[in-house]
Formats: sequence, C-alpha cells, structure tokens
Amino acid sequence: MLLPHSFMERMRKMLSPEDFTAFMASYENESVQGLRLNPQKVAQENFTVHLPFRLEPVPWCPTGFYYGEDDRPGKHPYHAAGLYYMQEPSAMAVVEVLVPEPGDRVLDLCAAPGGKTTQISGYLGNTGMLLSNEIHPARAKILSENVERWGARNILVTNEPPDKLAERFPSYFDKIVVDAPCSGEGMFRKLSEAVEDWSENKVAQCAAMQKDILDQAADMLKPGGVLVYSTCTFAPSENESQIAAFLNRRKDFTLEESPLSAFFAHGVPEWSDANTVNPSELVETMRLWPHRLKGEGHYIARMRKSAGDTETAVPAQKDKKLTADVQKLFEAFCNDALTILPDGRFELFGDQLYILPDGMPSLNRLKVKRAGWHLGTLKKGRFEPSHALALSLTPGEWKRSADFSADNDDILRYLRGESLMVDSSENGWTVVTVDGYPLGWGKIVNGQLKNHYPKGLRWV
Repeated sequence: MLLPHSFMERMRKMLSPEDFTAFMASYENESVQGLRLNPQKVAQENFTVHLPFRLEPVPWCPTGFYYGEDDRPGKHPYHAAGLYYMQEPSAMAVVEVLVPEPGDRVLDLCAAPGGKTTQISGYLGNTGMLLSNEIHPARAKILSENVERWGARNILVTNEPPDKLAERFPSYFDKIVVDAPCSGEGMFRKLSEAVEDWSENKVAQCAAMQKDILDQAADMLKPGGVLVYSTCTFAPSENESQIAAFLNRRKDFTLEESPLSAFFAHGVPEWSDANTVNPSELVETMRLWPHRLKGEGHYIARMRKSAGDTETAVPAQKDKKLTADVQKLFEAFCNDALTILPDGRFELFGDQLYILPDGMPSLNRLKVKRAGWHLGTLKKGRFEPSHALALSLTPGEWKRSADFSADNDDILRYLRGESLMVDSSENGWTVVTVDGYPLGWGKIVNGQLKNHYPKGLRWV
C-alpha cells in the first residue's frame, strides 16, 4: 500500500522504532471483518451455533464477532431480517464505552451508516428514546434503512446540522456519542479511497469541524451526563489535542476512565499541543492500534458533564388523536393480521402512520426521516403495513406466517420480489419469515403469496 509520505513521517515521530515497524507491517495484513448480533431479535447462546459462518468473539463487545474472509454474511437472508449488523470490530468499542442503559435519552449525533445507533438500540431495547442524526441527506437515507432493518420502535432519525439540534435540545440527553467526521487515517488498510482522499489540509479541516461539533454536543448533554467522542484517525490534532482544547473551553467536563481501558492503549498527553487543567488526564483516553489488536485504528474519550440542577425544559410533541376513520382502518388491519393492537402516541406524517417514542420532543420544523415506530400507510379505504412493522414484530405477534428455511430457494425468490405458491386456505396480510424470523410482508390470495418486499431492497 502506497501511504502518504507526510503521514508516514508523522507516525515515525509518534511511535518508537519497534512500534513503527510493527505499525507499518500491519498494512501488509488483510483488514478483519465483524458483525454484531441483534439482542432484540436473537438469543446469542442459541443463534451463533446456527450461523453458517466461522465466528470468533470480539473481546471488547459481548455481541460482536469476527467472521472469516471467505464468508458473505451480507448475502444471507438473516442479514435482510436484521438478525445482525455488519460492523468493523474496533468501531464496536465506542458504544461499549458509552454504556447506554434502558430508559436513557441518547443522541447519536453523526450517525450514518448506523452501526453505533443499532448498537445503542440493543442496550435500550424499546425503552427511552434514541435520536439518530446525520447531516448529509443521502447518508441519512441509508441510516434510516439500517434502522428499519434492525427493527427498533423508538428511534428518531433526523437530517439536521448539529447547531440546529443544539438550539432545539439544550441540556436534554442523558448520553451522547460523537463519532466525529475525521481524516480517516485509521481506515487506510480497509478503504483505499481513504488514502486517496487524505491530505494535511483535510486533517486541519476536520479538526476545525470537530471543535464545533463537540461544543454543540456539550450543550445538548444533561448535567451529570456522559459524552463519548471518537474518531478513526491517528492525528493528534483530531484526538488528544482536540480533547485537551475542549476541556480547556469547557471546565464543566472531566475525562473518565473507560470501562474498556484494559483492552486498549492509553492516550498520550505529550501529543497534545493544547493546554488543559491537568494534561495527564489524557491518559484516560484510548487509542486502538491496528498492530496491537484485530481491528482498525480508533481513538475514544469518555467525558462527564458536572452535575447541577440546570436541566432545560424542551417542548414536547403535542398529542394528536387519530380520526375515527384512520383508527378504524388501522384496527381492522390489526384484528385481521396481528395478535396485538399497538398503542401509544400516534402521529400521521402525511399518509404515514407512526407511534412516537415516549417523551418525544417537538418535531416542529425538523427534517425527520423516521419518527419512531413506522406502522404503515393510509390509502383510500385501507391501511397498508410498512416493511418496518414486519421487521419489528416478535414471534407470537402475527396471526399468519409463511415460513421458509434459510437454504430454501423460495426465500431467495421472495427477496427477489417474486410471488410464491403456499399451502394455505386463509387469505390476507401474512408475515414472511426465515427460520421463524420476520423478513417482510406478503398477501395471500387463493393460495398465492403476493410479494410486498420493498422494491428498493430486492435482491438482484
């Protein structure tokens, strides 16, 4: 791999000769691949033995596993069912440092493509509220699709700049993760385009952007809350210096020891060119080196905001009752297709029906891609369930299913959008499942399962 000369010279100065030799040698190795199981859908102890991949546990993530270089989990029906999320193993450490708890209000500020959002969701379950934001519209769309596949009911996906969110949510969140846009040096081995896109100027631009994002995130954190900052770069200006300067500006924040500190190298105070009250605190930050572990390069800092009683009230979303006609159509679908009648704070966005997470703040004048539990679409005289509703259901919540094993050709035909013949005398909306796990909707009409798998997701 041809690495930028100025990058290599900086790394040579940062590392000891032995470390630098090992660091450079790591670029001769293949990058490792990982996946995380979805604890809301599968029981880990039973499921891993059935996955047709060679799995090895990721030491710092209880739901994370390495898979073999010849495996293709993205081409398996279980991936389409949201039973796991494919994620680089080092990146799995960030949420394990955040330690989300059921009932928390959490912000994933720079969230696409969705790895950290889905990992946070696994800890929250369907409690609390997770706001997952991405400033770039195309990436926000990918984020929303990954959230849908994961099957969570309490995630709000927005497409806003951080400063606009900071105005709306002062001192609001219990925990915030800032996986900051960065120069991407830690991904050189994994992504050749990261090498091509790198420059010293980009490092400086990213550091300036990170400063603003950190300040805006700090304003949205409750007193006593936890902020985790991470990058996938080695540049001290984006790491130790960034955190030192932040702590110098924000005296209400202090670094905390990470629960994963035993797995990774410490931050290096001497690499910071910014002043802090106590520079030695920077050893509490962590560096993930590709020559010391099975994963790519990362930097992580866990910080806590000082306690106080200055929490700011944020306007709540106003309750809007469904009209009698909408209620009737939705209940008619549920009575026919489900064993449950979903309840909560219903909201119509155009013709799209959602149930909002508990404690949902006002969404007025925000660009919202997903507002919690997407139930479906109101069409003239009928209700059509969403793909998200199918993927969020758990066994026992549907009345009819067409189940296929993962190695059955019919499941591939379904994923390609084809209709299937089924042995059923019942007509109506039916959950298509793979080995019992929901994959999408079909509609049985006289023994034929008409395919309602979304056209944009169909396998080619």
